[in-house]
Amino acid sequence: MHRTPLARPCAAPAVALTLLAALSLPPAHAAAQAVEPRAPVERTELGGRVHVQYNTSSVNAENGSEFFVRRARIWAATRVNDWIDGAVLVDISGSVASARYAFVRMSLSPAARLSFGQFKRAFDNFELTSSADILVVERDGDVAGAFDCAGVGGVCSYSRFSERLLFSSLDVGVLLQGEVADGKVGYLITATNGPGPNTREENDAKSYSGRLEWLPAPGVKVGANLGIHDYPNAVTGHDAYAPATAVDLEIGDFAGGFHLQAGVMKGENWRNLDADGRESDFLTWQGIVTYRFPVDGGHRVHAVEPVGRVSWADPDEGAAGDGGMIFTPGVILHFNGRNKVAANVDVWRPQGGGTVWGLKAQTYVYF
Repeated sequence: MHRTPLARPCAAPAVALTLLAALSLPPAHAAAQAVEPRAPVERTELGGRVHVQYNTSSVNAENGSEFFVRRARIWAATRVNDWIDGAVLVDISGSVASARYAFVRMSLSPAARLSFGQFKRAFDNFELTSSADILVVERDGDVAGAFDCAGVGGVCSYSRFSERLLFSSLDVGVLLQGEVADGKVGYLITATNGPGPNTREENDAKSYSGRLEWLPAPGVKVGANLGIHDYPNAVTGHDAYAPATAVDLEIGDFAGGFHLQAGVMKGENWRNLDADGRESDFLTWQGIVTYRFPVDGGHRVHAVEPVGRVSWADPDEGAAGDGGMIFTPGVILHFNGRNKVAANVDVWRPQGGGTVWGLKAQTYVYF
């Protein structure tokens, strides 16, 4: 369904929404989803991570296999006083260093922390989970050289729609976040430029996201998400807005034992326009399940965690046979702390036939 260029939201709600998503108090229950570092710092801190990946694909057009540095990040954070702190996370894995996170945060109260800068939009539990903790090697399940999912490229998967349609991931703006009801309810609200990280504004509109989290029982989290992305419509020549909604469930955590992340997302695929500039409607769902088995006896490997994912997506509900499904079996070997080695195979089965796969193995080292 097309959303014709809308009148811009009034300034007050926009600012409130932006601040609400950006500032979020990293609630204890949502620590892994808060901006990094995941909690306000108490002193000057320095750290980093290096992820090195081996990747190969069954697609004939691809050049066999490759090793590459997937992430090489350094972060620094400091506390200015009893209510202001800030952080910056820089990625140096490419030919040019680029900022990932860069923000200042004001902790007004447990119910309201306000941040200004670059951080993740308040949308999608899979995306808000740090790359230090994600359960599969690549969120989008990309298979090198495989197909073109309408508008978003590559294979059709939950995280590809979330990221490529710019409902989630990094952007510049303001965030308000907090928790109420004795920590059983948390919220995040963001108002951002829209085009993504390290990018100047492309129009005079803004994008908005909001997330509400509820903890009905220990180890159980239910999330509801709303995103409204602004973009210059290449067909009509006007600013337009594309909405998306998502609900997600998480059972368990990253400490050990059973862990489930699942979600359903529906919205407008603004990268797939018809001749009149109307967006197609997309629908996607995904589930990832793991179980971390501890290894006793002082071994170098502290735990073994089998992983399984199923992700299905349709980029245009009005067209037939253009979606598909990804199956991802894998395993994670945990060492001390967050250091680990993970490997999985992403098997892509498009509705039109022609199954292909991609093997990924990655090391994770933190300092």
